[in-house]
Amino acid sequence: MIEEIKTDKVVEMPHPLPQGIRAGDYVYTSGCVAVLADGTKVLGDFEAEARAVLDNVRHVVEAAGGTLADVCKTTVFLGNTVLFPAMNKVYREYFQEPFPARSTILAPLSDPDLRIEIEAVAYIPQGDKKA
Repeated sequence: MIEEIKTDKVVEMPHPLPQGIRAGDYVYTSGCVAVLADGTKVLGDFEAEARAVLDNVRHVVEAAGGTLADVCKTTVFLGNTVLFPAMNKVYREYFQEPFPARSTILAPLSDPDLRIEIEAVAYIPQGDKKA
């Protein structure tokens, strides 16, 4: 069974994509960007932008009844390779060892003002669902 995950802590984007999807015991977030729930973009300071992205990932995972400790895989899309060290610094604030498996891809984002997007997969057995 496929179930949509929604939270009012993450902005609803005008694109045909859910904030997250539960498929059995797995939760998949759509790509999260640095847009706050009120639609404000977090621009300028890259570390603040990365934190806003990871906060959005966290909000979707929590809406599914999990925590970031349940995340087993992330994919990071960066607009520029020079951002890699700063992204890793912020990433360590949100994830601890053992870190989720991760791919990092250099890619232009759909909004040229944004420099990072992250999608995640979390393992949250349905019997553990708290939301």
